Formats: sequence, structure tokens, C-alpha cells
Amino acid sequence: MKAHIMMVAAMLAGATGEVFAASEVVTMNAIDANGVGKEIGTLRLSDTKSGLEITPQLTNLPVGDHGFHVHVNPNCGPGPGPNGQPAAGLAAGGHYDPANTGKHLGPLGQGHKGDMPALTVDASGKSSKAVIAPHLNVADVKGRSIMIHAGGDNYSDQPAPLGGGGARIACGVVR
Repeated sequence: MKAHIMMVAAMLAGATGEVFAASEVVTMNAIDANGVGKEIGTLRLSDTKSGLEITPQLTNLPVGDHGFHVHVNPNCGPGPGPNGQPAAGLAAGGHYDPANTGKHLGPLGQGHKGDMPALTVDASGKSSKAVIAPHLNVADVKGRSIMIHAGGDNYSDQPAPLGGGGARIACGVVR
């Protein structure tokens, strides 16, 4: 009987495909040069066969597409900017790039592993459209930060470095 129950449980797990997939919920906050501000929502991170699915439930963001990346450090605080003055989110460090490619080639390229598809914000300042980052999983992003940039991302280092997304406007730490 016990063997029969174990076999049925194994078959059910196999039939659903992703019963034991890892997932995390990340609280996202607005950030500026003074530090971490108010909560703007969450990201649900889930492992899928296609990669890391990121499902945002965010509010109070500027309309349009935004650069969306995994950064190395689990810290959303300010850091010294190019002029020596505090700048939003610089304590998060650079893009997650475990292979040290030094290249920004987008979520489908062979550059920084932290490059994710753009985050789209609707006319009401909300974002709820899930995206898939095919080169990532939940284990990759644990102990790191996820950053939203002010502008879009062209997935290139030209004409501006790191996709031209500009200032860091929101951040969350994956615990």
C-alpha cells in the first residue's frame, strides 16, 4: 500500500511538471539618492521550463518600458555617483554577470545573465505583465537585487552603456 501511494505521488508530480518549482516574492520599493522609499508592490519569481518567470504587481511607476535587471549586491541603497554625490541604488552594484562577459546583449543574448526583458508600465502607472528571463532561475537571483531603470533598454552598450536605461528608480532584494 505504501509503495502504491508513493508511486501515485510520483506520477502526479510528473504530470503537473512543475509541482516543486522554486518561487519567491520580492518586495519592490521606490529609490532615490536619499535611499529606499515607499513600497510600490511585488514581483513573483517562479522557475519554469522556459526560464525565470517574473510576474509584477507594481504601482506608481512612470508609463512606458523600463530597463529591468538583476544586480550583483543585495542592497538597494544609494552609492557614490560619478560626481561623488549619492545616486539612487548604486549600492546594488552592476548587472549580474557570473561569466564576466562584460557585454549587455539582452535576455536572449550571451552577455550579462542579469539582463531581463523590459518591464512595461501602463497608462495608470501599473505593471502586471509577466516576462520570462530564459537564462535565469530563482537560485541565480537569491541574494541579489532586482532593479527597475527610468528608461527603456536597447540591449546594447551603444549609444549609451548598459542599454541606456538611465537612473535607477525602484529596487527589491531577493532573500
